[in-house]
Amino acid sequence: MIYPLPALLVSCGSNPDEYNLITVSWTGTVCSEPPMCYISVRKTRHSHKILERNKEFVLNLTTKDLSYATDWCGVRSGEKFNKFKEMRLTPGKAAVVQAPTVEESPVNIECRVKEILSLGSHDMFLAEVVNVQVDEKYIDQATGKPDLEKAGLQVYVQGSYFELGKLIGKSGWSVEKKK
Repeated sequence: MIYPLPALLVSCGSNPDEYNLITVSWTGTVCSEPPMCYISVRKTRHSHKILERNKEFVLNLTTKDLSYATDWCGVRSGEKFNKFKEMRLTPGKAAVVQAPTVEESPVNIECRVKEILSLGSHDMFLAEVVNVQVDEKYIDQATGKPDLEKAGLQVYVQGSYFELGKLIGKSGWSVEKKK
């Protein structure tokens, strides 16, 4: 009942012959120094073997425009389909890891696996964030910071996808001094 969760396309593979995409919503931040995150992947998934072997992946945030591809990549196996080709997605060059980015994604978070924890049906891939790429069109020109409200990011809630809504506050706004 801990919802919503991001609906991510996780890209993996060290060369174009093994590039694959898997949809993941069991993910999150676990540490800020060093920046770390995790994904949990069912052991029977085709991507699990690729992740285990290469120990690298890219978290690609998804949007309303990527919702069909996000769902499709979550219910089709990379053993039977070239998901990049089938969904007309562009594998991009990551700056640090060998796994590809998804060019159509507004944010690509490059990760290196530090530990794999067997938890039952899923293994948790605990990873260090080694690079983040943000599409220039989502950078606020005044602040130089990402403004992802424009991106129409997508989340997953109990079997359904939703586009994130309007901003209602920011960290610390409840105690800011009024001018």
